[in-house]
Amino acid sequence: MINRFKKYKRFSYLGVTAGIMLSITSCVPSLSEKTASKEVPGNYHNSQDSLATKSFNSADTTSSASIDWKTFFDDPNLIALIDTALENNQELNIMLQELKVAQSEVQARKGEYLPSIGLKAGAGVDKVGKYTRDGAVEENLEIIEGKAFPDPLPDYMIGLNAQWEVDIWNKLHNAKKSAVMRYLSSVEGRNFMVTNLIAEIANSYYELLALDNQLQIVKNNIEIQERAYRIVKLQMQAARVTQLAVSKFNAEVLHTKSLQYDIQQRITETENKLNFLVGRYPQPIARSTEAFATMLPKQIDAGLPAQLLQNRPDIRQAEFELQASKLDIKVAKARFYPSFGISANIGYQAFNPDYLLNTPESLIYSVAGDLVAPLVNRNAIKAAYKTANAKQIQAAFDYEQTVLKAYIEVANQLSKIDNLKKSYDLRAAEVDALTESIKISNKLFRNARAEYMEVLMTQRDALESKFDLVETKMQQMTAVVNMYQALGGGWNKD
Repeated sequence: MINRFKKYKRFSYLGVTAGIMLSITSCVPSLSEKTASKEVPGNYHNSQDSLATKSFNSADTTSSASIDWKTFFDDPNLIALIDTALENNQELNIMLQELKVAQSEVQARKGEYLPSIGLKAGAGVDKVGKYTRDGAVEENLEIIEGKAFPDPLPDYMIGLNAQWEVDIWNKLHNAKKSAVMRYLSSVEGRNFMVTNLIAEIANSYYELLALDNQLQIVKNNIEIQERAYRIVKLQMQAARVTQLAVSKFNAEVLHTKSLQYDIQQRITETENKLNFLVGRYPQPIARSTEAFATMLPKQIDAGLPAQLLQNRPDIRQAEFELQASKLDIKVAKARFYPSFGISANIGYQAFNPDYLLNTPESLIYSVAGDLVAPLVNRNAIKAAYKTANAKQIQAAFDYEQTVLKAYIEVANQLSKIDNLKKSYDLRAAEVDALTESIKISNKLFRNARAEYMEVLMTQRDALESKFDLVETKMQQMTAVVNMYQALGGGWNKD
């Protein structure tokens, strides 16, 4: 029910002496912030390098992270997969909704330091007892000459009210800036997810190509083993070998055939993994299997370690979180100080709708200012302040850890790319040697100059070496992808 209005003007003037202010500020706990180190080495080293030796040319500031992923990858089937994933991947779409939540938080924080204005209207009725003070007063008053107060008394009101907390200590502005930093952190989190998604799709795609090639190697090897099996059966009929040799060759053929189904299962699982990342139900993955054997790893430029601070989304995310945590400390500290609020109301109020808009008779307004400072039982404020400080220190350590992790990832991938290149060259030579050994062993076996076990072991070693060669090629391709990811490539910087 709306109380009866009596026209008045009300102003609140609250003064705070300098002594009270000093007593308030002196109770603020003294805490120390941690400054995160942003220093990184001038070039990339690994554990086998001396710090005085440069592993790579530090004069070259070109970083492959600046290359757009559509330019970095040249396989149209892989590009199509990534394009579809960036549109349909559920986890990425969930992250986009989190971005909208963070953006709404910024708007909410911005609204807190702006004046709030509302429209209110109401109606009611008031009946007082005749033998009360209000009743006795109304009994002897007239609205106009010859017309007594209505009993009961209706009450109608319409007006505007406004409230505003004057942000003396920048508490609300810093809270809004903190929300902005966390929104930008969420944006970088989304970018980091994009780099991971692109890398995961590319690695799975190259794994699928490698499995296709391994399956073809198995099929080719089965043909070689079956020819050898037919020969050994003929030799047994000629009494040149025993049944033991025939059984051994047969077992080897069966073993190799069983490998087909292991590889086919891995192909199915890898295809389904790609379909999941793309955000669709299982279906065949279009790919260029034949091109895998002739694929060459891309030349990739590491640039300087300092460029990681700008190129890596996870480092930028940690930096925004660090800035937000510093602002949170300022917000928490400002809660120890007095807050000043202003409230105002203006409108019309009358007991009869016919008189509601009469000016100035029905005009009402009020203005008030309040200064409130926490004096007693400030444990909650102190706890929030200490928590904000601890989170700032935590964010600083997290930033340093993220930078260190990024540096080590790049150093590892640089070393891996170099070692895999050397390993691939040796394995290719091994495959050539063992392929030639198969021909020689088969020829010697037909001429009874080699044991059947030599033939079997040569075939098995050749199969394993070809598998290893394909595996090494896949590792080379994925190492380049992981290097591109470690440098911070893959997300759109525009």
